[in-house]
Amino acid sequence: MSDKDTKEKGKKKKTATKDDIAAAEPTLDTPAKQAETPAKDTDTPDEAVGVAPATPAPAAASASGPQIGIQSQYVKDLSFENPGAPGSLVGSTEPPDIQVNVEVQARALQADSYEVSLHITASGKNGQTTLFMLDLTYGAVCKVVGVPKDSLQPVLLVECPRLLFPFARRVLSDATRDGGFPPLMLNPIDFLSLYRQQQQQQSKAAASDKPTADA
Repeated sequence: MSDKDTKEKGKKKKTATKDDIAAAEPTLDTPAKQAETPAKDTDTPDEAVGVAPATPAPAAASASGPQIGIQSQYVKDLSFENPGAPGSLVGSTEPPDIQVNVEVQARALQADSYEVSLHITASGKNGQTTLFMLDLTYGAVCKVVGVPKDSLQPVLLVECPRLLFPFARRVLSDATRDGGFPPLMLNPIDFLSLYRQQQQQQSKAAASDKPTADA
């Protein structure tokens, strides 16, 4: 055997020895790279490579929570009086003195449905002369779902009137304009404060109605 053949066999043996060592001693880089870029067959479903499929949210979860909806809304009662016309429409350049009163009422209709009414009265005077009188009851059928009983009354007397107010204000504006006066545009109403005032009035009325003990 020639010296050349002997050297080639030595090189092959050394190479084989290095390959055996590399195969027997894995480095830390190998598993990290595999974790970052796992091999995936495009025809294999996600379950085959250990990826859990996305679970859709239950249908009931999206419908949970309190819900307030307006099923219908309407003018329940409307009256407008212009007793001094046509004299009340001419001869005065001063704006009338406007007085407005607002009440909120609610009553149960059937399961989860309630009628909420805004009763608004307004009058315009010029000194002692009444220019117009307006009386509006604007109602709606509200569906309230998922609200605790102790929170139902504030929802009906605060949240529902907030939804109805812009429509009731438009009716008032149109009525005064059609009556020959400038449109009456009410300022936004704080229905929470109005609700608290009504609660205080009811508490005082209940206290006054209690019979007093004889001395």
